[in-house]
Amino acid sequence: MPTPRTANKKPATTAVKAPSKRPATQSSTRMSLAQTMRELEQAGSEQTRKTYKRHGAQEPMFGVSFAVLKALVKRIGVDHELALALWETKNHDARTLAVKIADPAKIRSSDLDRWARASSARMCGGYVAMLAAESPHGATKVREWFASTDAVLRASAWTLAGFLSSLDEQTPDAWFLERIAHIEKSIHSAPNAEREAMNMALITIGGRNAALRKAASAAAKRIGKVVVDHGDTACKTPDAGPYIEKMWAHAAAKKFASPAAQERAREPMRTRC
Repeated sequence: MPTPRTANKKPATTAVKAPSKRPATQSSTRMSLAQTMRELEQAGSEQTRKTYKRHGAQEPMFGVSFAVLKALVKRIGVDHELALALWETKNHDARTLAVKIADPAKIRSSDLDRWARASSARMCGGYVAMLAAESPHGATKVREWFASTDAVLRASAWTLAGFLSSLDEQTPDAWFLERIAHIEKSIHSAPNAEREAMNMALITIGGRNAALRKAASAAAKRIGKVVVDHGDTACKTPDAGPYIEKMWAHAAAKKFASPAAQERAREPMRTRC
């Protein structure tokens, strides 16, 4: 699907304010690649493998639960060298862990492109987009991915735009308003994965501030029901309008000015989930 010219406009800044809560720094006792792969293999299960396959994950993989991955992230902290080595194994569980322990300050633009293209599973793709949003390359990547002919990268661009709406306080609201307009015009005709990412981006952009809450909610009402094929999974497509309101109610209950402000105060999604 061709991308409108507005989607190619560069956000006003390439610097993203880092969340206040960061992952642990690199452990003093580093885990080797061989040790990490052994632990991943030992933690795998056939049932988890089946679940991941339904969500788009491909072999090779061990089927390691997110609870185990979270424990490993706490032990390892940030280890960019190990992250790069894990990614090169092409193992799904190793790559998921890689995106969680990678250093946003050290990740290269070319690596983000490679990782985003190779992320077939929904959650892993979200982690790559979050890593991009935390890195110095976020604004550049969102512009490049929107302009790509690769459907996987375009879907990643929408996910990245959603994360930037929470993390990047410098980009003007006008840029996100253009994204809302694009979503409203194109979401029903977009490819399945891109349609899913657009819907989530609309929700996240609606949590940036009061003005974008109003714009996103109005667009969601005009868009109506968004149909996404989630395959053989229990996943459901959230109704953007009510979801935006739930986010704002939750943020207010926690004494935050907006859902975006609440997200900036939390540990990054890729390490906490």
